[in-house]
Amino acid sequence: MNICILDGGTGSGEKKQLVCKEFIIDVSPATEPGQWPECCIYRVPELLRRVEKEAYTPKLVHIGPLHYSMKQPKDIEIQKLRYLKEFCERTKKSQNDLAGIIQSDELKIRHCYSETFDQINSEEFVKMILLDAIFIIEFILRSQKAVGGYEDHILSKPCLAHYIEHDLILLENQLPYFVLKKLYNVFALDVQEKQQGKAPDPFLKLACNFLLQKPDAVPEENEVKLKHLTDLLRTYYNLPRLSSKSFESADRFYQLCSATKLDEVGVNFKVAPATSGLLDIKFNKKKYLDWCPCLTFSWLLACLPCLKCFACLERMLPLFEIPRLVIDDVTEGIFRNIMALEQCHYPMEAHFCYYVILLDYIINDEKDIELLVEKKIIVNMLGSHTAAATFFNKLCLQIVTNGRSCYAEVIKGLRTHYDDHWSRIMATMARVYFGDFWRGAATVIGLLLLVNSLWGLLQPFVVKE
Repeated sequence: MNICILDGGTGSGEKKQLVCKEFIIDVSPATEPGQWPECCIYRVPELLRRVEKEAYTPKLVHIGPLHYSMKQPKDIEIQKLRYLKEFCERTKKSQNDLAGIIQSDELKIRHCYSETFDQINSEEFVKMILLDAIFIIEFILRSQKAVGGYEDHILSKPCLAHYIEHDLILLENQLPYFVLKKLYNVFALDVQEKQQGKAPDPFLKLACNFLLQKPDAVPEENEVKLKHLTDLLRTYYNLPRLSSKSFESADRFYQLCSATKLDEVGVNFKVAPATSGLLDIKFNKKKYLDWCPCLTFSWLLACLPCLKCFACLERMLPLFEIPRLVIDDVTEGIFRNIMALEQCHYPMEAHFCYYVILLDYIINDEKDIELLVEKKIIVNMLGSHTAAATFFNKLCLQIVTNGRSCYAEVIKGLRTHYDDHWSRIMATMARVYFGDFWRGAATVIGLLLLVNSLWGLLQPFVVKE
């Protein structure tokens, strides 16, 4: 690179000369490209980490090169070595055989990370990946009782196992899925030979059962698309939504009202069917309700809840269907790491981020949580409704979106219903005069008495004519 510099003369009458000096910056090939095509494991952006550092940091077990320099408990290091030794004994494979599997894909594995690790030489890198991969495989096998006859230091302590299960889903604590699958196949082939052709469960089924307690959560054909265990969680939660239409503009997204305000205008919250995915949120309102709101029959169902057994009456209501969500002490870590993955790897398909944003906008305070708990949409295990509301309100801090949402139609439908004058009137009448059986009965009796009184007043005139 040539840099041209103006060189001024000593006298006022002298002309400035253009002096060119060669300026060279040595760019190492290791710094290019900025991100390899295989890249899928990232260090969480600093702005997200500042919001809740603990949600992204492993507590006990460190997996992969991103936390290689951090110290982990001595008993975990020993357990990694013990797992490797027992895996080799069971499969009749030497450590060199297993290391060869890792070594053949070393460059591909390095490219799966968003950072380069020049300080870790080839031998150390292969050893680290081998120990960590066997640890994950053995821990899953033992927790699912796929292997027996071992006294396990971790599983004998439920508290220890709980923290490790959480560590294995952290975005920064991942190994490429293809590495786990390759090494698991060594175990699977050995079992198949011993059992005379009977193959063990595929690794995907064990992993789903380990993470989700649902062995059939992800169809077999989706296995090739998985990047790592965090991506497996995202794939499971997103599965129904991934096949839906693409994102649409959601200009009115930020005008969405809270759950209690939507309830006041006649929006009926309902738990989605158990077969629905977590992100499968829908708002259904029949078109004829726009020109004749009284056909909702919400007043009748409020007075006589037993009539909800007639599906035809319930379908005439403006229904906001949300799948059931259980929130506990580990939910925040799971949600934050999936959202961080989408921010880094799926910025144009951030289905899960938009799901959490939608919940954030309909949950403002403990009253909204109370309503959703009453409707059995949220199972709150955090202790208080205030804690649950705070949980949702903090999740979306520093989350960046592109203004387009997969819930655009839901948002538009809810806002249109909220702004409709007649919907407000009908909802108010239903709440005030038909809020329950006794209020509805009093209203009906009052109307009958009113009609009877009017008829008594008009009868003399009718007879006279």
